[in-house]
Amino acid sequence: MNEHRANEHRNGPVRSAAARDAILEATARLFQSEGYDHLTIEGIAKEAGVGKQTIYRWWPTRGALIADCLSDGRLFAVDFAVPDTGDLVADVEQWLDTVIPILDAPGGGALLRSLVAAAAEDSAVGDHLSESLGVERHLSERLTAGIRDGQLAPGAPVDELGHAILGTIIVQVLSRQDDATDRLRQLVRFMLRSGSPQNGPLSPTDAK
Repeated sequence: MNEHRANEHRNGPVRSAAARDAILEATARLFQSEGYDHLTIEGIAKEAGVGKQTIYRWWPTRGALIADCLSDGRLFAVDFAVPDTGDLVADVEQWLDTVIPILDAPGGGALLRSLVAAAAEDSAVGDHLSESLGVERHLSERLTAGIRDGQLAPGAPVDELGHAILGTIIVQVLSRQDDATDRLRQLVRFMLRSGSPQNGPLSPTDAK
């Protein structure tokens, strides 16, 4: 009896891990193929081969599932690091060259629109999207280094700049305009150069 209970104890976490993986994989597949509007817990359960209650035990909403898919790298399997060559504007543009093609590729715009819809219902999706694209860590660290190197003024609002750049990326990709990438580059250059010591620090009001 004790040996049987020990086996149950050992198998439990294994089964749980397998079920979690199946659920997140099913969520990612359905989310990418059908979009957020058509994503249902029932559909995910059927795709994953589990009961709905198994899903609700770990995730209270569809948004929570999408947030975990993002944090696990199941929607964006790319490391969006920002280089540090000593030229802040060029480094951020190189980061954009990595991010934009992923979002601008066939299906990328639809995926981003679904993520925006999911974020409207669950703020964790927006937080994890920011993390997945490297804004929260890589971009913030590079902007902070820009202050250290004198390419951004002391007191430049690093977090606000990162969020403004992310918001601009989202708006430009969703606009579906042919020159969206060029317009994004122009705006990012303006934002970063406006915050250089030669032009004075950006105030919180200016960053909004």
